[in-house]
Amino acid sequence: MTTARTGPGARGDLPEEQGVQGAPEGGGDPPRPAQPTLRDVLPWKGKATTTDKALLGSILGIFALMMVLLPVRPYLIASNPVLLEFLTGSKAAVGSAAAFARIGEIPLWLAVFAGTVGMAKFDWLFWWTGRQWGRGIVDLFASGDRAKRFAARAQELNPWILRLGVLAAVLPGVPSALVYALAGWTGMRLVTFLVLDIAGALAMTGLVAGLGYGLGQHAVDVVLLVDKYALWVSLAIIVGLAVLSGVRESRRAARKAAEQEAAAKEAPAREAE
Repeated sequence: MTTARTGPGARGDLPEEQGVQGAPEGGGDPPRPAQPTLRDVLPWKGKATTTDKALLGSILGIFALMMVLLPVRPYLIASNPVLLEFLTGSKAAVGSAAAFARIGEIPLWLAVFAGTVGMAKFDWLFWWTGRQWGRGIVDLFASGDRAKRFAARAQELNPWILRLGVLAAVLPGVPSALVYALAGWTGMRLVTFLVLDIAGALAMTGLVAGLGYGLGQHAVDVVLLVDKYALWVSLAIIVGLAVLSGVRESRRAARKAAEQEAAAKEAPAREAE
């Protein structure tokens, strides 16, 4: 028969001696929670597969392409709006191309076709992210509280709600990447998704092209005015991006310096204890 240890050597047997789990011996502050790492942010769990890497690279490549094209948009919208439609799916480019179609510069069908393809050409990749990574990519795309609540209920939604969401994803203000990822996550078939996605893009392109075609020469005059000042507009965009990046970096450096200064002030007090 064994006897329970209740003497001074029985550490942890008494409630007052148990302390906080994870606290360092000899007192002191408990360890701070670990900072999130890159692995915590990634939408997949465990080691990345070849598909994971290819899909992530494609998504990053799309965002990089949009950023690279940003300064040249003022040139293309006046000189080659059809190319700009195809590359970016820009609604302004659709209206510009339709206005040029009104005065006989390009066929109207080409303006509508290029706009539809430009809006929908990469959407299937975002559908694939939902199918491949599930809730991980949905949480990454759901930046706001309302979007996160919607994503949490997505599995319980009527499939027709998501189908309508895919149709309406081209509307301004709709988080299209989140909607497409939800469609993939909840099991919408690729064929169904493509039909709905192209139909929505075609409807939006037709609406904008109709407005541009109706304005005709007036819209063309505005576009040519933009082209006249395209160089300055492009330079302003580049400078604005550089300034914004510099401000963010300065804030980040200032925040880091403040944290280091606060830690340096706390160190002597901890040593004294």
